[in-house]
Amino acid sequence: MERIAPQEEPEMSFLDHLEELRWHLIRAVLSVVIAATVAFLLKSFIFDVVLFGPSKGDFWSYSMLCKVSEALGIDGGFCFQELPFTIQSRTMGGQFSAHIWTSITAGFIIAFPYIIYEFWKFVAPAMHEKERKHAKGFIFVTSMLFFIGVLFGYYVITPLSINFLGKYQVSDIVLNEFDLSDYIGLVRTTVIASGLIFELPILIYFLTKVGIVTPQFLKTYRKYALVIVLILSAVITPPDIVSQIIVAVPVLILYEVSIIISKFMYKKEEEKLKS
Repeated sequence: MERIAPQEEPEMSFLDHLEELRWHLIRAVLSVVIAATVAFLLKSFIFDVVLFGPSKGDFWSYSMLCKVSEALGIDGGFCFQELPFTIQSRTMGGQFSAHIWTSITAGFIIAFPYIIYEFWKFVAPAMHEKERKHAKGFIFVTSMLFFIGVLFGYYVITPLSINFLGKYQVSDIVLNEFDLSDYIGLVRTTVIASGLIFELPILIYFLTKVGIVTPQFLKTYRKYALVIVLILSAVITPPDIVSQIIVAVPVLILYEVSIIISKFMYKKEEEKLKS
């Protein structure tokens, strides 16, 4: 009895790829909408507990930073009961708009693993069988790095920024009364940006795989990366050394990890070419 060889799937045309991409995007957007709807219904928790948490003096990060400052004998200005500012909405639809956009942001964060899953499903057909087997690991690591970055942005960078900007005054005559959209924009931008920055090792992995980045390149420009990270940490944190170090160190560690990943991938790609 003859064994029938499995037929190869016909190669997809450019339009077929676009159609496939469209459905992946639709499912990804739908997952964000569903998660955003849940966040919209949990208004009290999202706003009172999560979003406005860093604006309160008893926020966990301030308590920890206060203890660290006292232990190091440094007056970091983190020991206080209340931040001297108020949050207000000065437009008719300001609060409703803030509710909508905050829910969408929360939906994106919650649905991020599924978004990555849809991305992987789209690019998987172009990969080798061995690479496809690492799908679960890729989704897990990518999601984990993103969530760690989000937590770092929320519990570290956001409190440092709010503490500094909330207390800063050019004169006692000027009161700090921040608009709701500005406050939410600061928290949202900081959290999302931190989550994406923590994806640096994943980005370096793919850039090395396609030959755009090499370990030598990353090592050569390490000193420039150090300067850029220090400048960024100085911009987004209060003007004191402790705060800048707290922000800069994790990013520098990510850069060093990226070099190790790049070295591993570069060696692997060279072995493929030799074989």
